[in-house]
Amino acid sequence: MGEYNTKTRVILVGVGGATCSGKTTLAKHLKRILPDSVIIHQDDFAPPQELVPVHPIHNVQDWDAPAGAISWDRLIQFLRHVKQTGEIPPDHRSHDHLNEQKEVRVDDEVRDRWVREFERLKKERGEKGEKIVWGLVDGFLLYWHKEVIDQLDVRIMLRVPHDVLKQRRHERHGYHTAEGALWRDPPLYWEQIVYPAYLEAHEEVFENGDVENGKPTDKVKDLILLDSLDISMTEAVERCCAVLKTVELENV
Repeated sequence: MGEYNTKTRVILVGVGGATCSGKTTLAKHLKRILPDSVIIHQDDFAPPQELVPVHPIHNVQDWDAPAGAISWDRLIQFLRHVKQTGEIPPDHRSHDHLNEQKEVRVDDEVRDRWVREFERLKKERGEKGEKIVWGLVDGFLLYWHKEVIDQLDVRIMLRVPHDVLKQRRHERHGYHTAEGALWRDPPLYWEQIVYPAYLEAHEEVFENGDVENGKPTDKVKDLILLDSLDISMTEAVERCCAVLKTVELENV
C-alpha cells in the first residue's frame, strides 16, 4: 500500500449488509475505482471452525450470531493497525477469493469517470506531499460492535428485503471458512439461524427495530443506507463515490 508517513491519511469505509446483499460486489467495484485501496473482509476474522458456537436450540454451528461469529478483539486490533500504519499486516490472508460471486456490472462510463476523478485528486494531493489510503471494510456485522463502528470513517449499508436475501442464499453453493473448508447450510439454516441473527445484529440500527423498513437511528452516525433493490449497482457506485469524494476533499 505504499510508504507511510505523517502526511498519509487512512480512510476506512464500511460496506455492510446482510449476507447476499451485494456488499462484497460493491466493495470490489469501489476498489477498482479508488487508488491506493484495499478490501478488508470481516469474514476473515471468524473464529476457527472448532470454536464456532453451537446454537442452543437448533444444535448446529452458528456462524451468524453477532457475539460469536467474529473474533472481535482481533478485528478491532487489525483495523487500528491499518489506521495507524497505512499497511495490511504481511501475515494477513484472505479466503474471500474462494467464494463464488456472480458478476454485477457497472456502467463503463460511470466507472471510468470516477477513476479519472480520483486519480486527479490523488495527483493534486501528491503534489502537496499528501496521500490517502482507502480501506474498504466489507462485512455482515459491521454495525453491531461499537468499537468497529467507531473505527469507520464512512458507513455504507445495503438493505435488501427478506425474500430476495433468502432466494440468493439458497442459490449459493456454500462458503469457504478461514481454514479453506466448504461450509454448506444445513436444512432451515437460513430461516432458523441466518435471518434471526441479522435482525438481532441490526435491531438497534433502525427505528423500532424495523430492519426491513425503518429509518436509521443514531447508533451508526451518518449511515448511508442504500435500499439496493430500488437502485442499480451503477447508481450505488455513483452515490458512494460522490460521498467518498466529499470525504477526501474534507481531509485536505
